[in-house]
Amino acid sequence: MTFLGTGTSMGVPTLGCACEVCHSPDKRNERTRSSVALRYNGKTVLIDTGPDFRHQLLREGITQIDAVLYTHGHADHVLGFDDLRPLTFGKPESTPLYADDSTATIIERIFEYTFRKQNRYPTSARVDLHRLSTEPGTMLSLFGAQFERIPVIHGRSTIAGYRFGKAAYLTDMSDIPTDSLNRLKDLDVLVLDALRREPHPSHSHLDNSVRLSLQIGAKRTYFTHISHDLDHAATEANLPEGTFLAYDGLSVEFAIA
Repeated sequence: MTFLGTGTSMGVPTLGCACEVCHSPDKRNERTRSSVALRYNGKTVLIDTGPDFRHQLLREGITQIDAVLYTHGHADHVLGFDDLRPLTFGKPESTPLYADDSTATIIERIFEYTFRKQNRYPTSARVDLHRLSTEPGTMLSLFGAQFERIPVIHGRSTIAGYRFGKAAYLTDMSDIPTDSLNRLKDLDVLVLDALRREPHPSHSHLDNSVRLSLQIGAKRTYFTHISHDLDHAATEANLPEGTFLAYDGLSVEFAIA
């Protein structure tokens, strides 16, 4: 799993900000919008396509996308969708995308020209958008791995996290329902939202994320969706053993199947 981006919706550096983190020489403090790429069995599966998607794939040298899972329909998680286009050209089959109904509806509305049946733009992305059930325990099989949709609370909404093998990716969450916590046992790698130090109405803050990581008990926990409130080195130096701040370009390995 490669962290394509680990930043909040405004990214870091944040436009117009003069803080030390936004002007830090530590490259780990440069955070594009949050997304990950999973590479296994010769395939590449993405979770989310944010506004920095094109830059992220160029940086990581990724030239093949075999499927995309979406967590929710906010701008910082879907607005890179159109940059899928060249990666779908010349393939024998359309690239599958997976999202719950509300997220799929947002994608279809924003990128209407991709999904229209008549007068379709000739170089639109060749994709098939599949709607996932929001029922707990919803499973999806992709290229020899099982993905489980894990509902999480994001402010006033319930959105999707995903478990795949011995790892789980839960970005943009303020809390995790009890039923979802029960689906996160025996993890090697856990990824959690940790926006800042102070509480936030729709994102988990650092102390809460540390508490959740200890409760879930994964061997390694990585925090993502990080604002300019958290300097990488200073924050990580005070985290409990086995917990880390993720950074753009970080890759971690685990058993996915």
